[in-house]
Amino acid sequence: MKNFALIGAAGFIAPRHLKAMKDTGNNLIAAYDVFDSVGIMDSFFPESSFFTEFELFDRHLSKNKGTDKEVDFVSVCTPNYLHDAHIRYGLRLGANVICEKPIVLNPWNIDALMNVEKETGHRVYNVLQLRLHSAIKALKERIDSEKRDTKYDVDLTYITSRGNWYYTTWKGDVKRSGGVATNIGVHFYDMLSWIFGKVQQNVVHVSSHDRVSGYLEFEKARVRYFLSINYDTLPEEVKLAGKRTFRSMTIEGSEFEFSDGFTELHTETYKDILSGNGFGLKEARTAIEIVHDIRHAEPQGLKGDYHPFAKLELASHPFGW
Repeated sequence: MKNFALIGAAGFIAPRHLKAMKDTGNNLIAAYDVFDSVGIMDSFFPESSFFTEFELFDRHLSKNKGTDKEVDFVSVCTPNYLHDAHIRYGLRLGANVICEKPIVLNPWNIDALMNVEKETGHRVYNVLQLRLHSAIKALKERIDSEKRDTKYDVDLTYITSRGNWYYTTWKGDVKRSGGVATNIGVHFYDMLSWIFGKVQQNVVHVSSHDRVSGYLEFEKARVRYFLSINYDTLPEEVKLAGKRTFRSMTIEGSEFEFSDGFTELHTETYKDILSGNGFGLKEARTAIEIVHDIRHAEPQGLKGDYHPFAKLELASHPFGW
């Protein structure tokens, strides 16, 4: 049994980490968040200590060193812009770190963290959960086994509706979240590069506060993508069905189904790490480079090979920014 600490206990993704800790037979020693809406902890680790002041959280973990409550892993579920600092804290505490995606916002942050890994002798693991999805693993095996002279044509569409609250939180601040491509798309870009190889071209057609669309060319595929948090961009049939999320990936015009099997992927991620595997900083680099380049690209408009959804009329910012 391993001892865990959790940074970011009140966030949306924290319950998946708590469940993964519980499902893998481990223990949560302490959790921290500036917000105190953490009643979900009762469902998993009611005996865990909780702190809203980082100094007290750090003091508690430091006092436990050399005891049976010394922390082996620190799990990081904080806003994207804080990941780098909290990963560094975990490593220097003397623990390994499991961090939510995106692991950092910039490629050079990965280089710096690799140096801290060397200094401390501990490792950083990223939650790249789509690599553990059974259907996606099977797809990679198929692509790897097929011999083709031409590249696959792929369309990726992911729309996950968010209300106006989104723009008043850190998620709506590009400097803190990295924008739409980083915040909701980084694990899809990781999946694409894992399956189809190195990036050869990265073109952005449309980029705004609520959507991003572009073209990525990999060694084995040409990918048109559209990502959005705007409800109005959903297909009409999805709206009529009362749904607020749409996920689709077509390969050579045929739908690739991977909608099921998402609920247990954090548990599978923890199992993978605890068995001595897991995806580290090296594996995270390509997706971080992709989203960094998208964030800093000059949108080209509807030129070249663009996703059909890119033609949707752009919405104004809800607060007129």
